[in-house]
Amino acid sequence: MIALLLAAAVSTARLDGIDAAVHESIAKGETPGAVVLVESRGHILLRRAYGSRAVLPARENMTISTVFDVASLTKVAATATSVMILVEQGRIQLSDPVVRHIPEFGAGGGERERVTIEHLLTHRAGLPPDDPLGLYTGTAEEIFARKYREPLKSAPGERFVYSDAGYEVLGELVRRVSGERLDVFASKRIFRPLGMNDTTFLPLAHGILPSRIAPTEKRLDHWMRGEVHDPRAWPLGGVAGHAGLFSTADDLAKYCRMILGGGRLGKARVLSPLGVEALTRPRFYGDGDARALGFDIATGYSRNRGDLFPVGSFGQTGFTGTSLWIDPASQSFVVFLSNRVHPDGKGNVGRLRSVVATIAAAAAEEDVRQKARALTAKVPVPARAVKAGVDVLIEDGFRPIAGKKVGLVTNVTGRARDGRSTVEVFTSPEAKKAGVSLTVLFSPEHGFWTDTDSPVEDDVDLKTNLPIRSLYGETRRPSPGDLEDLDAVVFDIQDVGTRFYTYLTTLGYVLEEAAKAKVPVVVLDRPNPVGGERFEGLTPDADKLSFTAYHRIPVRTGMTIGELARLFNEERKIGADLTVVRLSGWERSLWYDETGLDWENPSPNMRSLAAAALYPGVGLLETTNLSVGRGTDTPFEVMGAPWLDGARLAAYLSARKIPGVRFTPIHFMPDASMFADRLCSGVRFTIVDREALRPVALGIELAAALRVLHPLGWEVSRLGALLANAETLKRLEAGDAPEAIVASWKKDLDAFAVIRAKYLLY
Repeated sequence: MIALLLAAAVSTARLDGIDAAVHESIAKGETPGAVVLVESRGHILLRRAYGSRAVLPARENMTISTVFDVASLTKVAATATSVMILVEQGRIQLSDPVVRHIPEFGAGGGERERVTIEHLLTHRAGLPPDDPLGLYTGTAEEIFARKYREPLKSAPGERFVYSDAGYEVLGELVRRVSGERLDVFASKRIFRPLGMNDTTFLPLAHGILPSRIAPTEKRLDHWMRGEVHDPRAWPLGGVAGHAGLFSTADDLAKYCRMILGGGRLGKARVLSPLGVEALTRPRFYGDGDARALGFDIATGYSRNRGDLFPVGSFGQTGFTGTSLWIDPASQSFVVFLSNRVHPDGKGNVGRLRSVVATIAAAAAEEDVRQKARALTAKVPVPARAVKAGVDVLIEDGFRPIAGKKVGLVTNVTGRARDGRSTVEVFTSPEAKKAGVSLTVLFSPEHGFWTDTDSPVEDDVDLKTNLPIRSLYGETRRPSPGDLEDLDAVVFDIQDVGTRFYTYLTTLGYVLEEAAKAKVPVVVLDRPNPVGGERFEGLTPDADKLSFTAYHRIPVRTGMTIGELARLFNEERKIGADLTVVRLSGWERSLWYDETGLDWENPSPNMRSLAAAALYPGVGLLETTNLSVGRGTDTPFEVMGAPWLDGARLAAYLSARKIPGVRFTPIHFMPDASMFADRLCSGVRFTIVDREALRPVALGIELAAALRVLHPLGWEVSRLGALLANAETLKRLEAGDAPEAIVASWKKDLDAFAVIRAKYLLY
């Protein structure tokens, strides 16, 4: 307790600098007053009002509860968040062309039809910062009709130009798609659920007293107080995607807490954790900054901001003198509100905002460090520092391949803990000192850069000028010519723990061809990302082995790729000279996010650990007439089809009480693969207990539910490709209960358990 009190004292002392900075700015006439709120890990470090709310026509003291015109904070708190809610509802996708939802947007011709929703959110649509004020006469419909006829200033995606015009279109997009004006939609789905009761467009119409609102400038014969300051939002009726929102520091703090809480505040859920991640992750880099969907992201010291807020933190500023900044690493945020445009529009708080952010960041960091020291003094925290096979190889001085000419089977998942690719490791000075000579690269399905779902051609690595031989093109095996001059073949690829993920078959083929050529094989082991304790599912029939079923192992393997190499080599009597460089620090109970290793997408549609956890079951169904989310932002976390009733399916599955997963109805439109550009009804899978999840059993539950609900629409016969098990397919076609089908695998799983035990390394 004493340690925690000392931590609070240290943080408070650090924040005294904010008082001095704000008072100095007020004395210089840069702003009449301000409200600052700083919070870290749920602990408010500072919540204070400074100076005056108004100086003309009469002076009024600033209060914590003052309502401000937050200007461009509208972009993130209302517009971008509303757009992401529509994405999660499946009503739009970030990759959708804007003209799909607003056909008139293409009236200006040129490349306007290529502008996507994501282009608008990231200010890369080719639109100007602002449209000419002369367009803003008449009704909102007339204004937008004129705006849509304006030509683009650059090609979509070509340049970053911070654009109010783009966010005006996004506000209209929300109205078109939802059927509700932006202010109504955001109120219902963001502000009211979060208890942001002082946050609204058109505050005077919603009962907020003028005396509580900070005035801005004088318009005609009166002070603007509760009227939007922005000259383009005003003719749009005060409701626009780029400006028009009014709020308080306490209300914006609730929004920040929701973002830090993964989309939830208390019992209110605004976004899913995936939605928050999609909203706030970097989308592109340039000019020293990165951009998310609306948010600016800190990448270190930024000449555009000047503050020292931590790398990876994100936020937004507003013209009237407002800002919010959020740091997920320290679970802290800063809300800064001022009306610097009062009374004459000449105020400037750019430097003050940076100073406040920098001081707050330092205080929050110290707060976190002090609390951590206080807690760790009592409770030892176990450290996980798993080392992949390549890291162990480096520590061992490259002993298994020292002095050898080697070929490397790899892709972008081959990476050491220090961030270097295995190719970089093998061409490094320390590798050359050990006599390692890397002469050829081999790439599996999805290519060396894991960026394609098509057959892969031979290529050249531009960094090293080494040839890349494709093992997923005209041939799927290394040729004798590829191997004849090698002393060893090294295999370093991240698997996902699923039998039909084809990197396992590539491993088997490499072992076979290396054995024929009498070339040793060294497998650099990597963790099974979904843990190594459980194996699950059906095994393929002996006559149905294929490129997606190399050996008779269950769908969820429960083994590392090194262990499977040992199993393949012995059980198939391949006879390769095999060495497995073991992991260090890995335990079978660990999931990938508990290893400390960086996640690299092992294939274009395997974008998260959640996708890998669901893949053994959801992936089973993708050879049928279903979309499993390829061509969306969340492959394998959604499933649907134009002919499917997602609401009925979600209700049916929920009633089954399937462990570890929750089902919600969704509409989505893939932009690639099955049902590209067609609206699908389906379900979203949310993992609520990954230890309880049995993904292959889930796949059978999905198949059985589709058989019941859509006996004519779903083509069950096409399920056999990845099942590779005639009895299971027959049982599904006959309508057997899912639990009976799962129970029928026990004999084969018991036999596999005996075989598996011989090859476990951990």
